[in-house]
Amino acid sequence: MDFGPFFLLAAMEGAVGAAVLAVTALGLSLVFGVMRVVNVAHGEFYMLGAVIAWWVTSLLGVHPALGFLAALIVSPLIVGAIAGAAERLVLTRIHYDPEATIVATIGMLYIIQQAVLMTYGPDARPVQPPFDFRIQLPWFGYSGYKLFVILAAALLMLAVWWGLTRTRVGLMMRATQFDRETARAFAIPVDTVYGGVFAVGAMLAALGAVLVTPIQQAHYLMGHDPLLLSFIVVIIGGLGSLRGTVLAAVIIGMSDGIISVFFSPTLAKIIATLAVAFVLVWRPQGLFGERPA
Repeated sequence: MDFGPFFLLAAMEGAVGAAVLAVTALGLSLVFGVMRVVNVAHGEFYMLGAVIAWWVTSLLGVHPALGFLAALIVSPLIVGAIAGAAERLVLTRIHYDPEATIVATIGMLYIIQQAVLMTYGPDARPVQPPFDFRIQLPWFGYSGYKLFVILAAALLMLAVWWGLTRTRVGLMMRATQFDRETARAFAIPVDTVYGGVFAVGAMLAALGAVLVTPIQQAHYLMGHDPLLLSFIVVIIGGLGSLRGTVLAAVIIGMSDGIISVFFSPTLAKIIATLAVAFVLVWRPQGLFGERPA
C-alpha cells in the first residue's frame, strides 16, 4: 500500500480511538469540573463497562444487534449505580477532601479490578459487533462498525453538551461548579448533584467501553491505558473544560493512532506524556482551563 492510503487508514484508526477517548475523558473531566475530585478509579469503571457488556451479550444469546443494544443500555446503568453507591458510601464520608479522595479512589480501583478478576477471570473475551459490513474505498475496505463508533461518540458528546447548557439539571451542575456554598443558599441539593455527576462520569466511561468492545476484547486490565490517556487529555484540555477535553481527545487520539500504526504504541504514549509536560510548563491551566485568580 502506498503512503497516502496507508496514512488515511492510520488516520481513520486514530479517529476511532479519539472518539472513544473523548467520551471516556469527558466523564473524568465532568467529575473534576463539578466536584473537584480526581477519580483514579475512572479506568476501572471503563473496564467494568466492557466486562458487563460481554456478560449481557453472552447471557441473552440473541442476535448481535439486540445483544449490543441491551449492553449499551444495561452496562452504563449498572456501572452508574455502582459508582453512585461508592460515592455515597466513601466519598461523602471523607467530605471530598482532595488527598483522601485520591487514596479512596485508588482503593476503589483495586477492589473493582480484583472483584472482576475473581468473577470474570483473566481471559480476554470478544463481543460480537452488532453489524458486520465494510465500506469499500478505492484503496481498501474499512469496517462500517468503526465509522458507527465515531458517529455514536459524536452524538453522545452533543447530548452531554445539550444536557449541561440547555437543561435545569445542567444549570444546577454549573452553579455547583461555580460556587458550592452559594448553590446551597439557593436550595440546590449539592450532595445529590455530586452523586449524580459521579455516576454520570462513570456511565460515560462505560459507554466508551461498550462501544470499543467489538473492536478490543474485554479483560480485567483494560482500564489502564484509558485512565492514563484520559488524564493526559484532561490536563492538556484544561481541568473541568469540556470543550478543551474534546479538542485534546481528538489531538491525542489521532496522534496516538497514527504514531502507533507507523511506529509503536509505546512511542505514542511517550509523546503524549511529553506533551503534558510541555503544557504544564507553558500553560499550567491547560489549553482552555481558567487561570486561578
